[in-house]
Amino acid sequence: MSTAKAVVKPKGAVKPKPSAKTPVATKIVANKQDVTSAASQSDLNEMIQGMLKATRPAVPPGTPVEGQRCGLIAIVGKPNVGKSTLLNALVGQKISITSRKAQTTRHSITGMHTVGATQFVFVDTPGFQTRHNNALNRALNKTVKGAVGDVDLILFVVEAGMFNQADAKVLALLGKDIPTLLLANKLDQVNRRADIAPWLQDMQQRHAFAEFVPMSAKNAKDVERLLVICEKYLPEQPWRYAEDELTDRSEKFLASETVREKLFRLTGDELPYTSTVVIDKFEEEPGRGKGKDGVKTKRMVRIAATIVVERDTHKAMVIGDKGERIKRIGTETRMELEKLMDAKVFIEMWVKVRSGWADDEARVRSFGYE
Repeated sequence: MSTAKAVVKPKGAVKPKPSAKTPVATKIVANKQDVTSAASQSDLNEMIQGMLKATRPAVPPGTPVEGQRCGLIAIVGKPNVGKSTLLNALVGQKISITSRKAQTTRHSITGMHTVGATQFVFVDTPGFQTRHNNALNRALNKTVKGAVGDVDLILFVVEAGMFNQADAKVLALLGKDIPTLLLANKLDQVNRRADIAPWLQDMQQRHAFAEFVPMSAKNAKDVERLLVICEKYLPEQPWRYAEDELTDRSEKFLASETVREKLFRLTGDELPYTSTVVIDKFEEEPGRGKGKDGVKTKRMVRIAATIVVERDTHKAMVIGDKGERIKRIGTETRMELEKLMDAKVFIEMWVKVRSGWADDEARVRSFGYE
């Protein structure tokens, strides 16, 4: 067994500015970032309305003025198509990690957004993996298949104007009984909007989509428009969660995901995606002393995390020259967790080699993948 250790100590907690209605008990508070609006899409919308008129189902009648609505909405698509970015935008809070590396999301992440009488329960799924048939990917694909079978609405996310074999694999999982919206994400990256029309015609022949939604997950107005569209597909029923809840995942889970996000962001394409993170210790205790702003720390969180890789060469990549890379991973993780948890965070990290773990069913399960 090969092990390396890095310890990152806090340099004062970062005090967030939670909204007035979000209690400290949720411990998932972060500043919302302003997003800039993309170019107007009115011309594109007018162009596609006639095309969709014949295939779009009628709006569900009898929308109540009073009473609660609540429904499950699955976000599905191939790896690295922008599903986690979309989930974070819809919830209004970062709860799912993002990275340019494909297959960043490995668990089904539930995020809630409650507005008015409606509660949206979004389920972000791992990208459906077709390139490597190992135990890890089989577990991830099982998660995707399970998520699309018991929801009220499916958001099928693709890059605007694009469709390849990886997209087709995911589309084949979707049945006809659950309404599905075609989300053409990253519309801001399409140079010629006129190219969307023939692409849309082709997509409508592939699947009977309920609606077509061109958008950018980084555009606040697009996200608001998507919420309005989703609302009419949700049934009248009591909310599943409290109004101020944002996710069903624990802080320990968010800590693991945050370490993994920083790991992938700071190693780029050097490190294989099979690397993972295990939280060995997650302990809370009352705060001691004051932060840089002079306010007494509410609590302290001590975390011990192990980064698991498959080879000694991968371990060297994670540690970096004189330990600089793992130190930076720890520092960036600590800073983000202090904002998310409203606490002072101490984090210790080790790097361990577990050769072939991603193709070992028992070890995959032991690392939390079902």
